[in-house]
Amino acid sequence: MIRISLDLMGGDFGPQVVIPGAAKALDRHPDISFVFYGLKEQCDPVLAKFPKLKEKSVFHDCELAVSMEEKPSQALRRGRYVSTMWRSIEAVKTGDADVAVSAGNTGALMAMAKFCLRTMANIERPAIAAIWPTLKGESIVLDVGATIGADSQQLMDFALMGGAMARALFEIERPTIGLLNVGVEEVKGQEEVKEAGRLLREANIDSLEYSGFVEGNDLGKGTVDVVVTEGFSGNIALKTAEGTAKQIAEYLRAAMSRTLLARIGYLFAKGAFDMLREKLDPSKVNGGVFLGLNGIVIKSHGGANAEGIAAAIEVGYDMAKNGLNQKIENDLKKYHAKRLPPMGPEAA
Repeated sequence: MIRISLDLMGGDFGPQVVIPGAAKALDRHPDISFVFYGLKEQCDPVLAKFPKLKEKSVFHDCELAVSMEEKPSQALRRGRYVSTMWRSIEAVKTGDADVAVSAGNTGALMAMAKFCLRTMANIERPAIAAIWPTLKGESIVLDVGATIGADSQQLMDFALMGGAMARALFEIERPTIGLLNVGVEEVKGQEEVKEAGRLLREANIDSLEYSGFVEGNDLGKGTVDVVVTEGFSGNIALKTAEGTAKQIAEYLRAAMSRTLLARIGYLFAKGAFDMLREKLDPSKVNGGVFLGLNGIVIKSHGGANAEGIAAAIEVGYDMAKNGLNQKIENDLKKYHAKRLPPMGPEAA
C-alpha cells in the first residue's frame, strides 16, 4: 500500500478539483491510501460525493491554507506546523505517508519542504524535475525552477538525481544524461557547464551514461533520457514549451473552424487530431518532483484539472513504489566514495 499525503487546499481550485483527482488516481491504483489535509467545512461536502475515496482516506482538519500569492518567507512564518501544506509534508517526515503532493504555491512548498525534510547528505541544493513529452516518449528535465545559477558540482548532483529518477520512473538500467548548452561543442558555454561536463566524463558512473552537451531543440526530440540545467534556463524552457503547446492547439482550433471545407476535413481526420490533442495536453505529464530532500514531494500545476491532479499523484506513486530516494542515496554514496583520496598505510 502506497500512502499519499495530499494538500486538498492547494492550487487555483482547491478541493473542488483535488478530491476528484484523488478519486481518479485511486480508481487506477487501488493500492493507494490517502492522508488528506484541508479545511473541513470546504472539503466535507466534496468528499461526501466520493464514498470509495473516503473509505481509503484519513482526513485531518487544519487551521489555514497557504495562498497562491504568499511569499515563501511569509508562508513559512504563518503556516509552519498548522497549514495544510506544512502538515502534508510533515506526514512524510513522521512516516505517516510515503509521498506528499500539493498543487499549492511553488515557492512556499519548496521552502516548507526544505525546512521540514532537510536536504540529503552531500546535496547542497534541491532541484525540481519535470517529466517532458518527446518524440520518443518522455524524458526528465531538471532543474526547472528551484536553484538559480547552479555551479558545476550542483549540476553534477542534478545529473545523479535525474538519473536515479529516470531509473525509478522509466525503469531504464543506465539512462543517458545531457547538459543543456548553447552548442554541442566542448568549447562552448559557460565555464560552470563545461566544468560539469568534465566532472561527468571523468566520474565514469555505472548507473548513468553521459552523452555530452545538448541544445534546446533536443528537449522535444528526446535525444537523452535526462537533461540537466540550472533553474533559470530550465524554468524558461518549461514555460516556453507549455506556451508553444497552447499556441499550436489554438492555431489548429482556429484553422479547423475557419471554413465549411475545413470543418468537413476535420471530421475525416478527427482521430489524428484527437491523438495530437492528447500529446499536447499538459495535464498528462503533470507533476514536478522535488529531488534532494529526505522525503518525496510532488508539485502539481496550480491550474491543473482533476486529470492533472491524478497524474501528479501517480508520479508520486511511481516514485515511492520504485524507491526513488534509495536510488539517489545509493548513487550519491558511490560517487562520493570515488572522490575520496585513497588511504595510505599511515591512515590505514
